[in-house]
Parts: sequence; structure tokens; C-alpha cells
Amino acid sequence: MGHRSAAAQLPCTSPAELAEGTEAHYRDAAYYSSTYAKRDDDTGYYVQLAAEQAAKGRCEVLEYGCGNGRILLPLARAGRTVTGVDRSVPMVTDLKRALRTEPRAIRDRVTVRRGDMRKLRLDQRFDLVLCTFNTFLHLYGRRDVEQFCSRVRAHLRPRGRFVVDVSVPDPTELVPSPGRAYRVPRFRHPTTGQVVRYAERFIYDPLSQVLTVAMEFEPRDEPEQRWTTPLAHRQFFPQELEALLHYNGLEVVAVQGDFDPGAPEEDATTLIYHCRAK
Repeated sequence: MGHRSAAAQLPCTSPAELAEGTEAHYRDAAYYSSTYAKRDDDTGYYVQLAAEQAAKGRCEVLEYGCGNGRILLPLARAGRTVTGVDRSVPMVTDLKRALRTEPRAIRDRVTVRRGDMRKLRLDQRFDLVLCTFNTFLHLYGRRDVEQFCSRVRAHLRPRGRFVVDVSVPDPTELVPSPGRAYRVPRFRHPTTGQVVRYAERFIYDPLSQVLTVAMEFEPRDEPEQRWTTPLAHRQFFPQELEALLHYNGLEVVAVQGDFDPGAPEEDATTLIYHCRAK
């Protein structure tokens, strides 16, 4: 688990803090799977998107931020050939474990690579390149975005499509609110087996545009063992992100909201950008 002192004050701004905010949430694969087990709107969206691409003749998929396979495995089960990239050792290890339980036909359609999505070079191009579930929000600076978009362009086939989904910045999370915590009912932690109290605090740095989610766990019977796991997300405002994609050689051809077809509603919490290389 990604432990930090419960008294530590965030946000993550230094290189070391950003590294911790990038990695800590993904160290506990069992907790991650339990937390997002019911999240399936994006999974269905990407499975359908890949099917539509395959209907045109071919669909080999690259997923950046594949984690332990929440989206990758359904894509492979639906018949797609998928390469997954992720930097987290625990998540990649858990994905490989899960793959061993899949039929051979599915295992043979999946390639897993651990590495930094800004730098990893694959000797292949793809019809559909995905950057899923806020993975893009771990690109904290302009140079990070430039490096990643360069890799995307290098890995797209002619007329291939790049699709990225990001959370829309929520003003209520960006306003300073010392002491305010969002709490949920107690639950049994899937890794420790302890019943824990859980709360989230949001700390935003307006200069770096990094929002740190401080996830606080306090065991009911041993409160002195409480710990905090940070998650750092760069906040990209919609027009800012479209401009960054444009100036990095990716033309936005469509924007959708909340994994529904059509233009996003004004209260959309997630935007999905469909892009082609210029």
C-alpha cells in the first residue's frame, strides 16, 4: 500500500512528491480492483469503439495506462489484439497473473509492456490508441505532454485514431477548504482485512494545476495505524487540452461526454477526445 504520514500536508508539487502521487494509488492491486469493480461505462464504450473500428477491416489496439486489465481484458475477450502499457510494477504483475487464468486464445491476443508512456518505443503501429481513465492526468508539465504525444503519433497507423478520456476539472475541488473531508461508510479493506474509516481530501495547487487527492484510511480497531495515499492529477481545462493536442500534432475530430454518443452536456464530468495525427 502507498503509506504516508496521516499528518502530511499536500499537494504534491516537488518531483519526489509527484512521483509518489503517480505511483502510490497503484501499489495495491487488490484494493484498486475492489474500488473500481463497478465502473464499467468506459469499458463498454471502448469495447464498442474497437468493434466499430474492426468492422472497417482491422483493429489492433494500444492502451496506455492499462493497469491490471480492467479495460484491456474485456477488449481481448471481445476478440481484439491488444498491447497494454503501464509503468506500475504491481499493476502489471497483477495483470500478468490474471492473464494466466484466461483461455490461451485470449492470452495470445495480449502483449503487456511495463514502461514510461512518454518514452517507451514499440516496434509496431496501431489502428486505435487509447489513453484511458485519467492516465493523461499524470502528465504534469508541457514537456511531458509533448513527449507523450510524440509517442502516440509514432504508434498510430495512417488513419488510425487516438482516444483519450479525462475528468473535467470540478471547481468545488479546486477551492481551498482546509479540514473538509469527504467520508464514506466503513468497509473491510481487501488487502489488510481491517475495517477502516475512509475519507478523501482535495488539495489544489493553482500554479502547477495539480490536484492531489489525499485518501485517508483509519483502521477502526487500530486508529494509530492510519495511513494516507496521495493521488496526483494535473487539471486540464477543456480548451487548454484541445490546444495542447492541436499543437502536438493531434487533430481533435470529435469530443464526447461521459461515454455517451454525441456532444457532451454542459454538466459532463468526463470528456473523451477523438483525435487523428495531422
